[in-house]
Amino acid sequence: MSAIPERRVLYVIACGGRPAAELPRFVARAQDLGWDVCVIATPSGLKFIDAAALAEQTSHPVRSGYKQPDEPDVLPPADAFVIAPATFNTINKLAAGISDTLALGLLNEGLGGGKPIIAVPFPNQALARHPAFVANVAALRSWGLELIFDSDLASLPAPAQDNPGGAAFPWTELVEALRLVS
Repeated sequence: MSAIPERRVLYVIACGGRPAAELPRFVARAQDLGWDVCVIATPSGLKFIDAAALAEQTSHPVRSGYKQPDEPDVLPPADAFVIAPATFNTINKLAAGISDTLALGLLNEGLGGGKPIIAVPFPNQALARHPAFVANVAALRSWGLELIFDSDLASLPAPAQDNPGGAAFPWTELVEALRLVS
């Protein structure tokens, strides 16, 4: 009798952006691909998600803050990471090795541990042209992160746009990239 293989664990990092509200559909697609999904939100990301609904959907609590050192870890260790949406702030901090949030701490450990990371940056058009962001996207790619980010910035929200929505967010491309993670 062979053992049932354990499902691989995917940490979905939700940053502060309107597309984060659409995470339940992505989580369902990732689960259909066989992933055990855990959601970690940045403090700003919490404003855009329904943490209780995502916890019910994934059977794991949504984490945002660091646990106390003597508390047990409530999430299984990650095999891969997705950052959707990845904000200007998160991309720049990740490239600088800053771990001032749980999400960044986990991503930095994943990067250092050679785990697959797929990021979908979604800054506004002006921030996407910022020299630090451009350099950091290139650096992260050179370190092995897969970034789903088109240099044609027309699909990104304009600065100060009242309702950028999530229609331009590349969920389909993200699912396809996740399908290829081994």
